[in-house]
Amino acid sequence: MVEQQIDIATADGKMSTFICHPERGGPYPVVLFFMDAPGIREELRDMARRLAAPGYYVMLPNMYYREGVEEIGSFVGPDAQAVREKMFALMASLDIPMVMADADALLAHAAEDPAASKGPAGAIGYCMSGRYALSAAARHPDRVKAAASLYGVRLVTDQPDSPHKTCAAVAGELYVAWAETDHYAPLEELPPLREAFEAAGLNAEVELYKGAEHGFAFPQRAAYNRDAAERHWERLFAMFGRNLTR
Repeated sequence: MVEQQIDIATADGKMSTFICHPERGGPYPVVLFFMDAPGIREELRDMARRLAAPGYYVMLPNMYYREGVEEIGSFVGPDAQAVREKMFALMASLDIPMVMADADALLAHAAEDPAASKGPAGAIGYCMSGRYALSAAARHPDRVKAAASLYGVRLVTDQPDSPHKTCAAVAGELYVAWAETDHYAPLEELPPLREAFEAAGLNAEVELYKGAEHGFAFPQRAAYNRDAAERHWERLFAMFGRNLTR
């Protein structure tokens, strides 16, 4: 596995980005990996490696670079509450236009790297970033041909850039994994998202993960659910295989 940590220039500064891909046989399809609210950590880098291993060029950016934060800190111990408050403040500092500008920069960098394919790309986002993955597919319909939201939040809002409103621009396949128990993404938001996808005539699936909680895919979370986590990997690899590896 080839791994590198580089700074990618954006209009707002330097975005530290972890990139990994297999050592041989490229170029590989690009996958933008948008982090969850707790931010960059080894758990996410390990997930990026798993995603890259079958043959993908995975880009995991630090989305909190504007605030000068590399890693938030531990959610265990005497400082846990302060770290949690910091996380919510950082999460609130982002919006879709900001992250789409970051996506532009990531794709521009990949376009100059011989290890990255210039063909169809993918995007995934967990938790706060589910909406960013879906938005990337709407922003770059000619490039992002497969996007997945994993227990994503704020997929249905009253804002004009809500993913359920912009999804009509998507030209690829979408997949949404919805945890049955999720304080941050209540089940009442699931039907309107499905309806929006159907109205737009999209190739899309919204799958309810019964018995799973928010955060089920992360091995180091209390909510980790091995069966649900493995199912989400199966869904991701199948979708990317259909859309990115032609």
